[in-house]
Amino acid sequence: MILIIETATPSCSVALADGAELIDERHEIVGRGHAERLVPMVEALLAGRRPDGILVDCGPGSFTGIRVGLAAAQGLRIGWGVPLAGFSSMAAIAAAAGEGGEIAVALEGGHGQLFVQSFGEVPMRPLDALRSLPPAEAAAAIKAARVAGSGAAALVAARGHGEAIDALPRAADARLLPLALRSLAPRPVYGREPDAKPMR
Repeated sequence: MILIIETATPSCSVALADGAELIDERHEIVGRGHAERLVPMVEALLAGRRPDGILVDCGPGSFTGIRVGLAAAQGLRIGWGVPLAGFSSMAAIAAAAGEGGEIAVALEGGHGQLFVQSFGEVPMRPLDALRSLPPAEAAAAIKAARVAGSGAAALVAARGHGEAIDALPRAADARLLPLALRSLAPRPVYGREPDAKPMR
């Protein structure tokens, strides 16, 4: 069994999976407050069960949310002595959108920008690098007709055509990812430079 944790976006989500089979999940849209919600959510989900490994969303998304998920996952890894790996929130959204050819993912990224990335299928794989762009630049860069994510509507509106699928990552959807996309190093994927700059 694998415990999956997602806190990189306004959703706070945990799931327990055995391969592609979903055993149980908890999913809430919390906006903020992941640190207070996550551990009780994991405790309720596990109900005394102990997973054999942990999978955590590394981002992109909220700087704070990403750190909350990674810190909790690292603590549980140490306590249980189990393997830990990461996945991208972009890939999880693409996997949840199902088959239908190439799909782009657009997440609201702060400062009016969008995190964007395109994915192909069979096997599912990234077609370009993760970028943080203003909606107009994202619209020019992304060619897929289908766009999923919290920023999908903004990208499709800037482009003037296409299908927008409003979505946030859900922990349970990470079980659908191919091995290459659910075996990332458990490190933050911020997608852009932090707002705070070190003092000179």
